[in-house]
Amino acid sequence: MKKQLLSTSAIALGVAMAAPASAQEWNLDWGGYYNSHVGYVTVDSNTAAQAGADFDGVDVFTNAEIHFTPSVTLDNGLTFGINVQYEALNAGGGADGIDELYLSISGDTLGRIDLGAENSAGYKMSIGAPQVSGGIGINSPSVSGFVPISTGAGGNLPFAFRDSGISSYAEVLGNNDVQRITYYTPSFNGLTLGVSYAANAAGNAVNNFGVNRNAGVTDVFDIGLAYSQSFNGVDVDFAARWGTAENNTGIVGTSDPEVWNIGLNVGFNGFVIGGGYGENDNGGLRAWDSEGWSLGVTYDIAGPWSVGFDTYQGEYSGIGAASGDTAEYEAYQLVGSRSLGAGVTWAVYAAYVEGSVNADVGGTFGNANTEVEGTVIGTSINLSF
Repeated sequence: MKKQLLSTSAIALGVAMAAPASAQEWNLDWGGYYNSHVGYVTVDSNTAAQAGADFDGVDVFTNAEIHFTPSVTLDNGLTFGINVQYEALNAGGGADGIDELYLSISGDTLGRIDLGAENSAGYKMSIGAPQVSGGIGINSPSVSGFVPISTGAGGNLPFAFRDSGISSYAEVLGNNDVQRITYYTPSFNGLTLGVSYAANAAGNAVNNFGVNRNAGVTDVFDIGLAYSQSFNGVDVDFAARWGTAENNTGIVGTSDPEVWNIGLNVGFNGFVIGGGYGENDNGGLRAWDSEGWSLGVTYDIAGPWSVGFDTYQGEYSGIGAASGDTAEYEAYQLVGSRSLGAGVTWAVYAAYVEGSVNADVGGTFGNANTEVEGTVIGTSINLSF
């Protein structure tokens, strides 16, 4: 399947390059987003890492990126472009940098080819619960910006990034923005198919400098399917995905990792109702497997206001010697959002988040029967440009 995918992509690329084209002007486009939150937080925790800590009070959370997206459309109708996404915040190591970068070739009959450091087709085509713009994003690790539930904050959960235990938007072994080739078909009456291949699952927006297929986790394959259509005033959006990779670690008792997800949203009379379910089977290559589901509803009120409620429920299960260890994540959010103008929204929200661990001392998750819970009352200004 891997060879067929690469051959098909090479043929498509060759066809795209074959047609003659005259010099065209580049569209030096750029954009991005800036979301700024202010919230009052209350946190209760009995984890050892947070003993004596006081997280209650007012805090600020920012999520922002600048996207450079120059492109050119040739006389043959093909569009060539790049997408370089720059993180506006400093990373944990104190250095800001590029988050995603890839080249795209697209056309009405070709579909689209993406080459570079980007998430998989299945990830980008996934569907979770509908959310009103401006909330803190509980279907995401972003909520850790207020409530310290992630391991990086001395919190509770074993892993909180690209994983079904905390988000509908997951990847094989939680890989992120690795060097990848992806192809999306044109839409056929609302149906689109996407396939991705990456040589390995390591590295975020960096080159591989050679991949040893006899070691580690290699040959990451992902496939996604999406369907979007309207029927007599009812809008339907459906997506399903599956991904896997080859386990060449040689570790006894491990297998190939997998991820899968399914989601559905239905819109009518200003309402959107939907959700999704997914699982990460890490094949013993990580100390847990995970699953999670989301459910939500939004309503677009006549005028500038929208309101919504959503929840995410996730669970981690231990393997091997610590097979009885489990961890859970649950979150609920109510949001009201008002459009102030082109690309500008103001939102108010209330969110409750809880992470809990049921584990023996020294088990997989390191915390024995602990819990972190937090409530956020917040407001945000969200700019999209």
